[in-house]
Amino acid sequence: MRVLIVGAGGVGAAMVRTAVKWKLFERVVVADYDEQRAQRAVAGGGDRCAAFQLDGSNEQAVVALIKSERVDAVVNALDPRFVMPLFRACFSAGVTYLDMAMSLSHPHPAEPYTLTGVKLGDEQFALDDQWKERGLLALCGIGVEPGLSDVFARYASDELFSSIDQLGVRDGANLVVAGYDFAPSFSIWTTIEECLNPPVIWERGREWFTTAPFSEPETFNFPAGIGPVECVNVEHEEVLLMPRWLDANRVTFKYGVGDEFIQVLSTLHKLGLDSTTPIRVGNVEVSPRDVVAGCLPNPAELGDRMSGLTCAGTWVTGVGTDGAPREVYLYHVVDNAWSMAEFGSQSVVWQTAMNPIIALELLDSGAWSGAGVLGPEALPAVPFLDLVNSHGAPWACDERTPATK
Repeated sequence: MRVLIVGAGGVGAAMVRTAVKWKLFERVVVADYDEQRAQRAVAGGGDRCAAFQLDGSNEQAVVALIKSERVDAVVNALDPRFVMPLFRACFSAGVTYLDMAMSLSHPHPAEPYTLTGVKLGDEQFALDDQWKERGLLALCGIGVEPGLSDVFARYASDELFSSIDQLGVRDGANLVVAGYDFAPSFSIWTTIEECLNPPVIWERGREWFTTAPFSEPETFNFPAGIGPVECVNVEHEEVLLMPRWLDANRVTFKYGVGDEFIQVLSTLHKLGLDSTTPIRVGNVEVSPRDVVAGCLPNPAELGDRMSGLTCAGTWVTGVGTDGAPREVYLYHVVDNAWSMAEFGSQSVVWQTAMNPIIALELLDSGAWSGAGVLGPEALPAVPFLDLVNSHGAPWACDERTPATK
């Protein structure tokens, strides 16, 4: 398989290191608006790696690179603003498309905290029939969350439960970044987008609806010594993906952001600094959100200052295959010291990057296949989870005592 990774930031670079270390793929091409960053990403990768300059918003340029490099699959490692041009370019070129975040949402104009407007992924799902007609695959949301969390949900549905009440993605960590009072471990652009947009919840009989940001706080006890973390509702693709293929009564995504993080994001929103609309400052126009991102440290470069664990997983309640109530938390933990030693990437970045690589490995072998716009839960979970274990970063299942009603 010949793979093109568009975006040479933290996740894109970690994908290259992972593919090279695991000795996967015939060719790995990395393209970025900054060609030097792309070259740094492939450094040490050998002759089967190549770097190019590319504007990910230029569909014709993307198609040209796909064709000149005879690419089989493209992974979008840019922020969600670039989803649709890359998605359309892959369709035009007739190749497989993968992303880790779906097309952007737009809140309901009148009732944003009750009704959905344009939902995450709606623009992509609107083209599902066209992808099916051409026999092409767009595998969307195949990072860690969404991605591995969706695979966990499919595994629970297939192997552990006869009926599911709740599918709840729960993300928490005890990471510390030395020397910074405020240093997000992932793209602040994406973090602002998902945290300040109205969170989406799915319920049987009501389907998708929204709430206010940071709603329904709960304390969730994370494994591996992380312990209790307060988690709140955040907009995320899993809630838009899981109900399309899996049967459950309720689907949520909650993130352990912490009080300080909520206060910072709320302040940015009050000041209008979360806006992506350019404003004029002196003789230049600049997006306030881009200014915020420019003022903060690059998450990909924080690994040597970080310590602790990050945990991604899916909490599932319902009736087990034996007919008794069951509650589990399927999860994946990465120690930052381990990921830095093994891959030179901080834990949150590497945990995201490993999943599209595993998905490509399954597509290359034929263990995964399909046509149309699909989420990870549309494909069998066991082959994916077997590879997670075989690559030395195992997942786990925490059996919990079901709550009594």
